[in-house]
Amino acid sequence: MDPFTPKKRSTSRKNKLTLSAKQYSKIAGTIASVRRSRLGDLGEDAEHIFRESDEPSFIAERSFVSAPLNSRVPVQQTSAKGKGKAKAESLDKVPLEVQEALILEDLLFVLMGIEGTYITYPLDYSLEDENPLHGVRFVAAPSLDPSLRDLVERILPLATFYTAISSFIQIRSHLDYGLVNHSLCAAIRDMLKDYHTLLSQLEHAFASSPTFSLQKLWFYVHPTLHTLSLIYGLTTELVEVEDPPESESSEGSSSDELDPEEQARNEALGLGGAKLKAVLTEIKGGLGESGAVAGPAKGGEVLAILHERLQRMSGDPSALALYRALVRAAGRPYAEMLVAWTRSGKLDDPYEELCVKESRSINKGDLDVDYTDEYWERRYTLRDGSTISGGSKRHLAGVPLPRTPSGRLPGGACIPPLLESWKSKVLLSGKYLNVLQECGKEIKRPAVLNDDDLAMEGDKFYKSIEDAYSFANRTLVNVLMHDQQLIPRLRSLKHYFFLSQSAFLTNFLDAAHTELRKPSRHASRDKLQSLLDVALNLDGSTFAAEGEPTFKEDVKVDMGTSGLYEWLLKIVSVNGVIGGDENGDMGVEMVNEDAKKSKDKDEKDKSKLLAIDAFVLDYKVKFPLSLVISRKTIVRYQLLFRFLLHLRHVEQALLAMWTEHTTAPWRGRVPAHPEFERWRRHVFLLRARMLAFVQQILAFATAQVLEPNWRRLEATLARVGTVDELLRAHVDFLDTCLKECMLTSAKLIRAYERLITTCMTFALYNASFTKTVNQALGTLEAAGGDASSVPMEKRWDFLTKFDKNFDHWFNTHLDCVQYYASSENGALLPLVTRLTSIKAMKTS
Repeated sequence: MDPFTPKKRSTSRKNKLTLSAKQYSKIAGTIASVRRSRLGDLGEDAEHIFRESDEPSFIAERSFVSAPLNSRVPVQQTSAKGKGKAKAESLDKVPLEVQEALILEDLLFVLMGIEGTYITYPLDYSLEDENPLHGVRFVAAPSLDPSLRDLVERILPLATFYTAISSFIQIRSHLDYGLVNHSLCAAIRDMLKDYHTLLSQLEHAFASSPTFSLQKLWFYVHPTLHTLSLIYGLTTELVEVEDPPESESSEGSSSDELDPEEQARNEALGLGGAKLKAVLTEIKGGLGESGAVAGPAKGGEVLAILHERLQRMSGDPSALALYRALVRAAGRPYAEMLVAWTRSGKLDDPYEELCVKESRSINKGDLDVDYTDEYWERRYTLRDGSTISGGSKRHLAGVPLPRTPSGRLPGGACIPPLLESWKSKVLLSGKYLNVLQECGKEIKRPAVLNDDDLAMEGDKFYKSIEDAYSFANRTLVNVLMHDQQLIPRLRSLKHYFFLSQSAFLTNFLDAAHTELRKPSRHASRDKLQSLLDVALNLDGSTFAAEGEPTFKEDVKVDMGTSGLYEWLLKIVSVNGVIGGDENGDMGVEMVNEDAKKSKDKDEKDKSKLLAIDAFVLDYKVKFPLSLVISRKTIVRYQLLFRFLLHLRHVEQALLAMWTEHTTAPWRGRVPAHPEFERWRRHVFLLRARMLAFVQQILAFATAQVLEPNWRRLEATLARVGTVDELLRAHVDFLDTCLKECMLTSAKLIRAYERLITTCMTFALYNASFTKTVNQALGTLEAAGGDASSVPMEKRWDFLTKFDKNFDHWFNTHLDCVQYYASSENGALLPLVTRLTSIKAMKTS
């Protein structure tokens, strides 16, 4: 016998096992005897239809053991014209009763997927080339009586449905398709047992009842035909989800055809050819933008398809009952994984079917080095890329693109419709339990649940999710509040970063004055840290209640890479928090200008940046407190700290200037030179206005922004019930403080920066002003009080520049504050009153 060499098959049919025509012809020798003995009573006219074929007994036994149903396959006579199929004689000469008997027997074979004598495969049909998941097609002999043919053609789709469903069960039971597909196949296999029982009963009736007819066969199989058609529709949809029909892909490929010249050029470069195009098309279709392979339909995608079919067929009672049974059976392993995750924090998803995924590359050990909240945000995530707040991040790596025909995400990334509104709670329940386990808390394993508790369409299932979410929330909030001392931690942050009762800062600035005057690159962090530790040890720590820790060992010195206002403008330009008003063109232009010059300016100003301008505090916390006091929140605290520190530094410089102005050269009367005395009074007035501005801003930020918002935060934390509310309250507190301190609008930041820089520059000229006064007094004394010996034009010009610059930016800043107070930030109204009083100082 010639060796059998199978044809090269497509990739989509690698694991699909079917019998070829040659293999069908090698059937046990007992098949012919069974069929001859049955047809012996029909008359001698039918004897010539079948012929004996000898086959070794061991082949018959092996065939019967491996596939007992194939023992009924007839021995087929091969013919060159029939291309290997049995060539049966025409039924024209056979009586109608004999035709019905022959067709009935063939139908019993065909309904099991076995080709008969008069019901065969179409001439153009090849088992090797056709996809078995679409079912085997059968056609009746052309010579069959038309009255019988009509009934036969009604029954034949049942054979196609059965063969397609059997192939689906065989292929989808592979490990790669996941537990949901396994459960679905098991449920369908149980339903096919009733089909097999029906066929056994029909065969018994055919063999024993002389009144059994084709009409009765149709009567018995008609309900089953509807049931299998529903299952066939489901399996076909699951198959076409992975492998869309060729018509859709051909439409897309026809649009990409190249002209002959370009095609020839591609061929010459090795870029042409049908095989290369096919490979590229397959790669393009299988990969999303993020590089994630779509893969087979499994997990949540299978449940979503089942749910959609359940909704579409809800008007059919039999279809409704069938799909409900399949949804319950297929959803059981999904529900078990979900319950294990929400009740114990254990993610057991070997085939990536669940909506929650774990990034094992992110572990707790990294938190000791960098306590960012990456562990919290990226250790466990939703496969569809959506965040807890409801946003979507489908551009991230690992999130596949939706499937083209349906727009549904593939595999586990597809969340079943019934779970769509619960996905955030599902994710957070397991997250919270994992945090508790990291803290050493023992989580009780869930009790064994019954079938009703695992039914995804029942209310008890979602009540269990809600209960698990509430339990995890309450337990984690209790751990953060009491075991991890969250409130004392936040009080220490308020004391160190918001300069509340902060005598330590004054002592530190005095002790580190020399070091802080150096460029930031040359300032010693170790020396600054030691001076800060000394200042904190001398601090009375009046902010902490008796017995509460102060956590001063967690306060560290750090240096920023840019100035405060450059940093703020960069953040605002990235986030787009410009203000959104029609008159915000000035702010937009400032941000655009800053963005263009940021790179060059950073390199030039980095060497000029003083340590006092780059100085910032840092705060070290460990997991799980880093969930609340995360790196993002620490950055907000640092922005507010640098804002307050700069105000304190400018206030200190202006107060030093005021101290200098109490000395004799400034206070002594000079009646001989009234112009000089008027110039000195103008310096006093300008210094007083600047000092009043700085103190009013500082008083507004501390007394009317930070302190009231802190009180509200304490009241909110006292009644918080969930971790979500806790995190939201903390972030909202910091965002509100930043907004009310005018640190979220580019226009306000720019005007305030120019104004505060003018004040600081004026204070730096204190020694120059004092030197000018001493020189003027010495010249007057040497000239005997002659006023003409001390010209005042240059002194007035120099002072007028400061005066005009301060007035311009003060009015600009006041206009901005008034606009935002009346439009979107009503908390600025008290500041408008404060600044208006400063404006009145000049007119008075």
